[in-house]
Amino acid sequence: MPVPPAPESAAEPASGFGPDFEPCERAARPVRLPRPGLGASRRRRAEILRVDHAGEYAAVHIYRAQRAVFEGRAGKAAIAADMGEMQGQEAVHLARFEALLNAERVRPTVMTPIWRLAALGLGAGTALLGEKAAHACTEAVESVIEEHYADQISELADRDPDLAAELTRFRDEELAHHDHAVGQGSRDAPGYGLLSAVIKAGCRAAIKISERV
Repeated sequence: MPVPPAPESAAEPASGFGPDFEPCERAARPVRLPRPGLGASRRRRAEILRVDHAGEYAAVHIYRAQRAVFEGRAGKAAIAADMGEMQGQEAVHLARFEALLNAERVRPTVMTPIWRLAALGLGAGTALLGEKAAHACTEAVESVIEEHYADQISELADRDPDLAAELTRFRDEELAHHDHAVGQGSRDAPGYGLLSAVIKAGCRAAIKISERV
C-alpha cells in the first residue's frame, strides 16, 4: 500500500518578488528638526524691536509737547530749543526702529495710540508745571530707558552684536539727556520724589506691556 505524502506546511503568502527575496526594513524618512532656540531668539528680537520702537515713539511725543508749551511762553526760548534738540535725537532713534520693524515684518505695539496720548499728556503736564518739572520728567524717563537699554545690550552682546552696538549708541544719547536734565535742576522740581517715582513706574509698566502686545 503506498505511503501517503506528508502534509505540507501552511503556504507563505505570495510576495510577488520570487523565492530569493529577503524583506528589509523601510528606510526612515529624515525628519527636519527646528534649530534649537531659533524660534525663541526671533520672538525675543521682535519683542526688543517692538518695545524699543514704542519707547522712542513716546519720547518723541513727550519732547514735542514740552517744546510746544515752552515755545508759547515768553522767556522760554532756551528750554524750548533744548526740548527740540532732544526730540530730534529721539526721532532718529525712532526712524531706525521703524526701519527695522518694516524690514523684519514685526508689528508695532497695539498700544501705540494710547502711548501717544499718554506721552503728549505727560509732556504738556510737566511743562506746565515749569522748567524743573519738565527736566524731572526727562531725568525719570531717561533713567528707565537707560537701564532698559543696558539690560538689552548685555543680553544681545554675543547673540546679536550689531543690534547691541546700535543700542549702545542710543543709550549714550539717552544718558546725555538724563545728565543734562540733572544739570538743569531736575531734582529741585516741586514734589520731585513723587513725580519721579510715578513717571518711572509708568515707564516700566509700558515696557512690559509693549513687549507682549
